[in-house]
Amino acid sequence: MFTLHAHSVYSLLEGAIKPNDLIAFAQKYESGYAAITDTNGMYGAIQFAKKAEEEGIKPILGAYIDDPETEEHYAVFVARNNDGYAHLNKIITSRKLDEDFRLVDIFLSDLSNLYVLTSSIELLKIISLTDNLRKTLRAELVITEEKKHHSRDLYNFAKENKIPVVATHPAYFKEPDDFLLHQVVTAIRENSTLANLDKSLLVDEEYCLKPPKELEEMWKALPEAIWNADKIAQDCNVDLQFGKYKFPTYPLPYGETAFSYLWKVCFRGLEEKYHPITEQAVKRLQYELQVIDELGFCDYFLVVWDIVNEARKRGMMTIGRGSAANSLVSYCLDFTQVDPIEQNLYFERFMNRGRTSPPDVDLDFSWRERDEIVKYIYDKYGYEKVAMISTTVTFRARSAFRETAKVFGIPNEEISKYSKYIPWTSAENLPVLAEKFPESKSLSFDDEPWRSIIKIATQLAGFPRHLSIHPGGIVITDSPITDYVALEYAKNKGLGLIITQPDMYPIEDFGLIKIDLLSQRSLGVLRDTMKKLTKDVPAEARVVSGAKIFSIRPDNNKRERKEN
Repeated sequence: MFTLHAHSVYSLLEGAIKPNDLIAFAQKYESGYAAITDTNGMYGAIQFAKKAEEEGIKPILGAYIDDPETEEHYAVFVARNNDGYAHLNKIITSRKLDEDFRLVDIFLSDLSNLYVLTSSIELLKIISLTDNLRKTLRAELVITEEKKHHSRDLYNFAKENKIPVVATHPAYFKEPDDFLLHQVVTAIRENSTLANLDKSLLVDEEYCLKPPKELEEMWKALPEAIWNADKIAQDCNVDLQFGKYKFPTYPLPYGETAFSYLWKVCFRGLEEKYHPITEQAVKRLQYELQVIDELGFCDYFLVVWDIVNEARKRGMMTIGRGSAANSLVSYCLDFTQVDPIEQNLYFERFMNRGRTSPPDVDLDFSWRERDEIVKYIYDKYGYEKVAMISTTVTFRARSAFRETAKVFGIPNEEISKYSKYIPWTSAENLPVLAEKFPESKSLSFDDEPWRSIIKIATQLAGFPRHLSIHPGGIVITDSPITDYVALEYAKNKGLGLIITQPDMYPIEDFGLIKIDLLSQRSLGVLRDTMKKLTKDVPAEARVVSGAKIFSIRPDNNKRERKEN
């Protein structure tokens, strides 16, 4: 038996178990499955599932969801299948975005694709216990010194109301000694010191990972609770289909396929770019289109072309960069402005049959115009199918040191005396800073409380702190985006920006397609400069190309190039 209730570090500043450690624990004790049920989120679910599958462990994906208004109402939702996974994403998104969210309302909908585990007697008393709900609802029993009386009352209530019981042991940290780590991250979250931390915000000291044999021994007097836990694990089968890309769909004209339409658009661009069209250009374009079609990227190229084409219609200045400049297709679609044939650039640097990962097209927009094109994407493809991508901000050496020292009650002035010598590096390097970095040679943490501070701060390496917004990443899906990921507001909720809970790396692992629309101040300056310069050239003689101006003198009709 492995617990169905486990909080990783993606229970932000609450859990203290890295997802990989959950999987390693399951391997160590030869469990066939491992569960992750973070608080109000699926931030780490995708990378957890990917790693678990690679290690031959079945991933059980769920989330602990509480009521924002009532602390007494909470439940663990576990996905039974892919539909349940999508349903859970929708519930979490509603929990994050809907100000009127109430957990009790969730029980009015069909929950047959989920299992719901709760130890909240208060919640069980106010929901309608129908026969269908009893098929998915379970009373979550926990045996700890603090919970034993509550669990006895819950067991009696469950039996009276014909609710099956299930044994769990919530886990928030790996080892019993890691309770201090849980205290530290909680104090960081609450901006408190350990001495002043409200103890009611902490979980039970016994909530560490326990070996299956120990859990079975704890529950030997109630074997049905163990059987029900194992039955849930056996019945849950979510397949996120890693390696299969989930492309957005371009709305095609009647009678067209993505490949046929992309072919037409590209050859139209070829006619505009080459005078005359050479056999070399035709063969190169045919070859690139064949590779793009074989790899299944036609819709992707059409979506990016649609964005660029709309920007051109609106008079926006765009620049494509990166390896996309090696592609004639990119040149013909106006992603890039460099002729790859003339410059002898190799398409294989951008895409080839041996590289199945999606192409990466980075598009730069003026910082004044990017938001306008982002709004166009939302309007064109649907607000339910588009989201900005998040960035997970994690603890590095300096931030881990500063936050841990503050929790220990060290004044800011004293912390700064040390932190200014800590370089931008992983928190794992804190114990050996003086050995690895010349600027840190004067640092010594041999005395208390610094030794304890460094020990804890080192453990925070890679722990998520909060979500931010990726500088340019946007994801478009072919069906509602909550079929794939949960959403929430960015840190500054006042801006109204909605982002994905997983960041760009799990998004790409999952096969969702990220498009980078970058905001550049330099393009705004260039646009303003171009407008200024063109005012000085007679209107009848003005031709603008790129960043250069050509004027045509009316008197002799000769083209004179003025470099600016």
